[in-house]
Amino acid sequence: MSNDGIAWQGLGQVAVAVRDLEKQTAFYRDTLGHPFLFAIPNAAFFQLGSVRLMLTKAEKPDFDHPASILYYKVEDLQAAHRTLATRGVRFEGDPHLVARMPDHDLWMAFFGDAEENLLALMSELPKA
Repeated sequence: MSNDGIAWQGLGQVAVAVRDLEKQTAFYRDTLGHPFLFAIPNAAFFQLGSVRLMLTKAEKPDFDHPASILYYKVEDLQAAHRTLATRGVRFEGDPHLVARMPDHDLWMAFFGDAEENLLALMSELPKA
């Protein structure tokens, strides 16, 4: 995608500031089931499709706060919700309709990670 002469190719990496790297690594690897790539001092990396996720200890107090919301696109929101709930994930509520678009309906379910960073499952269901 190009905008003002820049050839954007999508997100390459997203960083989430964490306080307890071992606990968060276990949550993203074992509870969510994300493919673990590698770790370096104070950081762990996972592959999520074409985007790499970096869990990292905050380098400065300015960065020591909950992350931006990560929206995980899933094909079957109900099944993903059930699976994660059986793994102990606490959702803020049931999956719910967020918006009716011309060609699809957008559904979401919100939950927190091991440090209560807000995450979401999202599914775009095509209209018949």
